[in-house]
Amino acid sequence: MSSEHLTDHTAPDERSLNLVVVAAGTSVPSSTRMLADQLTSATRDALARHGQRVEVTVLEARELAHEVVDATVTRFPGEKLSAAIDAIGRADGLIAVTPIYNQSFSGLFKSLFDVIEPGTLAGVPVALGATGGTARHSLAVDYAVRPMFAYLKADVVPTTVFAAAEDFGAVSTAGDENSLRTRAVRVGTELGDYMLRFAGVTAGAVEPTRADDKRGRRDDDDEFSDFVPMGDLLGR
Repeated sequence: MSSEHLTDHTAPDERSLNLVVVAAGTSVPSSTRMLADQLTSATRDALARHGQRVEVTVLEARELAHEVVDATVTRFPGEKLSAAIDAIGRADGLIAVTPIYNQSFSGLFKSLFDVIEPGTLAGVPVALGATGGTARHSLAVDYAVRPMFAYLKADVVPTTVFAAAEDFGAVSTAGDENSLRTRAVRVGTELGDYMLRFAGVTAGAVEPTRADDKRGRRDDDDEFSDFVPMGDLLGR
């Protein structure tokens, strides 16, 4: 797990936003980490345009693999995994990137999020990315990865990024809407905007919207505040 402090002295918010990056690549170097780095850079640049400070924490899933398996069986996370889970719990935004195997996310990627307590990601802005050998796997991000984060109640940005092997060697030209860089910038811009809203930050002013330690997340009770029992609906 690594972190870096990225500071802009014109920042309107005295508190840095926490951006957590989960990269589930299994090799070193990995295309999954390369895509995660591009999305991180794009998000950092988007926040910098608003003068917002950001602290980035990168979690390499491969470094947590043994503890993830142990926690799956015992339900007790080890020291490194506990630190990673705590970082995710403090996140104002999350970038999650997985390799695609058999038209879905990797088992390690899924297992990592399986050991996180329910509700941890509720309302948290999330950007999704995936890598694979060819573009044939590109739809897996939206039909496999996105539904999982929807179930976790995360606030997933509209655009996702899939990067095939050929994307990393392609030459980007000005105005190329399909280049990996252009797509990464689009996702980073969306995530930056979502993070600012989540934290209650506007361009040039700070409007705290967080209650206690819930960090802007909607209370579960609010979702059912207008619930009417079936007996009342039937006139009993």
